[in-house]
Amino acid sequence: MELLQPSSLDEPIPSNSLLLSGGTEVVPLLRDGLLEAETLVDVRGIVPRGIDGTRIGAGTTLSELEADAGIPEALREACRLAASPQLRNMGSVAGNMLQSTRCWYWRLNFPCRLHGGDTCHALAGEHREHAIFGNGYCASAHPSDVAAALIALGATLRTTNRELAVADLYRLPTDDDRSLITLEPGELILELDVPQPDKSTYLKAMERRRWSFPIVGVAAARTGGERRIVLAGVAPVPWVLDSPEALADATPLPGTAYKVEIAEALVRRALEAVA
Repeated sequence: MELLQPSSLDEPIPSNSLLLSGGTEVVPLLRDGLLEAETLVDVRGIVPRGIDGTRIGAGTTLSELEADAGIPEALREACRLAASPQLRNMGSVAGNMLQSTRCWYWRLNFPCRLHGGDTCHALAGEHREHAIFGNGYCASAHPSDVAAALIALGATLRTTNRELAVADLYRLPTDDDRSLITLEPGELILELDVPQPDKSTYLKAMERRRWSFPIVGVAAARTGGERRIVLAGVAPVPWVLDSPEALADATPLPGTAYKVEIAEALVRRALEAVA
């Protein structure tokens, strides 16, 4: 396997290469055979890092965001709860946004729909940690606390090709396109713009008390009279909740119905916190 370390965005990146920053996600997937590549590209030398007002470099680590008092509370808390201190010191904000599902069928390389198969094994199998929204085709649950917080905050991002809302980075999979991410091959996230709300919060239910993936995460932000609520761990993508009443539209599987009750409680608490 070849390792490239470009020093400029002008240097071409092979289309079949795998991008690497902190490595906390990519390295385990390579080790387990879930990712394959002939070329690894270390992008730490070309992706911006640091915080400048509302601008955040995509290479900024979770620990750097957590420690900056100017970062909105929802994002700081999402970073604090996302992982252990060691992983937060290495993992980048863009890498956390792009992490793969924790669905154990996908992680065990079952021929599921995300792997190109014709079956979502979670629909008929064990699925306690799976989705309660958007789960008709794939019942996996998106694991990023950070992504939910960024969408609730109305964040946008800039890539090597374009600018878009963080919410538009994600898509539900279909037969025509099994991808959960809208990035093109070789497209790099360079920086984010995160507006400062009047108030925000991130609440999370986990299997363990700390440093576990969300059973349900709730990010809420208020700017003036506008409130935004986004859930983590409940759909194949971060799930925008139009209103608390929209929880009634959940489509839980038999083993995930308990998540609806948790979501109702956390949404209520999150809205009280930003009132």
